[in-house]
Amino acid sequence: MAENQTQTPEVDYTLNNPDTLTKYKTAAQISHKVLEAVSAQCVEGAKIIELCQQGDKLLEEELAKVYKGKKIQKGIGHPTTVSPNSHVTPYTPLVSETAEAETTLKAGEIAKIQLGAQIDGFGTIVCDMVVVGASEVTGREADLIHATYYANELLLRLMAPPGLLATGSDEEKKKAAAERPPTQARITQLIEKIAKTYDCTIVENTTSWLFERNEIEAEKKIILSPGSGVKGEGVPDVGEVWGVEVGLSLGSGKVKNLDLRPTLHRRTTTTYQLKRPSSRATLTEIVKKFGQFPFSLRQLDDEKAAKVGVIESVRNGVLRQYEPAGDADNAAVSRYLTTIAITKNGITKLAAPATPDFEKIKSDKKIEDEEILKILELPLSKSTGSKNKNKKKKAKKADGADE
Repeated sequence: MAENQTQTPEVDYTLNNPDTLTKYKTAAQISHKVLEAVSAQCVEGAKIIELCQQGDKLLEEELAKVYKGKKIQKGIGHPTTVSPNSHVTPYTPLVSETAEAETTLKAGEIAKIQLGAQIDGFGTIVCDMVVVGASEVTGREADLIHATYYANELLLRLMAPPGLLATGSDEEKKKAAAERPPTQARITQLIEKIAKTYDCTIVENTTSWLFERNEIEAEKKIILSPGSGVKGEGVPDVGEVWGVEVGLSLGSGKVKNLDLRPTLHRRTTTTYQLKRPSSRATLTEIVKKFGQFPFSLRQLDDEKAAKVGVIESVRNGVLRQYEPAGDADNAAVSRYLTTIAITKNGITKLAAPATPDFEKIKSDKKIEDEEILKILELPLSKSTGSKNKNKKKKAKKADGADE
């Protein structure tokens, strides 16, 4: 006789499930709110450690307000980091490192703020930048901001699968869909055109990753200006979420390791029987608090113990350690990171840097390459009504606002 068994229905975590997109968008709203708050505090003399602590506190406060009483995992998807002028990677110093804890922002430098929230494992990470203490920006810093903005807008448009936004007859749409997506080498070439217009260079190995539930570094990746022996894998497709990154430099774009303690880590899928009790205790806390999302050692209960507790896990690949890196020429570098969803209607910016105020950020350089201008004129998504009447006009300005 057959037994009556109640089976829990399998949850659809793809974008086909409206709840998935809602969770992404809710997390993105929190990321945006906290990014705006931290950016406003990036003034001359502000301590970076305090900015990071404040950002994480705000993330936790905002997360506590959503999905109350529901058994849904939520937390920080990326700790607040504030990277000074020539820093390439996210920077988050420790309280216990006395000298670094005193690091402050300096007037005129470009500070990159990166952070993110996650709900039910759906992370939305965003990175924007500010010129510290400047109400108006000109000169090389303005060139860098202009170049980064347009490079980002170009890359976002290249993330759309061929034919997705095609118009015209069915035959024309079919022909567009049959086109091959641009190779990663081609993507780098196109972005290099923009960078050179503003006398900038791409930061080597700038990587965009496919995001999945509880994973911000999935199987696909796009690498701009890859170094020797490095290459990207895969092409974007409908139904995917990506973290799209653009980084440019006023120097050579080459990167060097910095003589700083690595403080940013992330749990991998590697399993290993840790020998030291302190290592096991630290890993247990990490798994409970952060899952497989990035974290800073300063977020653990005992920062000093954590510095020792992660060593065995890093050595055996249980944790990934992000090495601090900076521009090889100590030149100013930029970074944008945008979390996007690719749907049947096109590209949706979930969490994105703000559009620069070009009335206050002025460059005497201008994009004139017809191929680049043509791509920048393309829409990010399909027209859905009257709010898109001025789409083409906006696209010419590479506004790229989220539709």
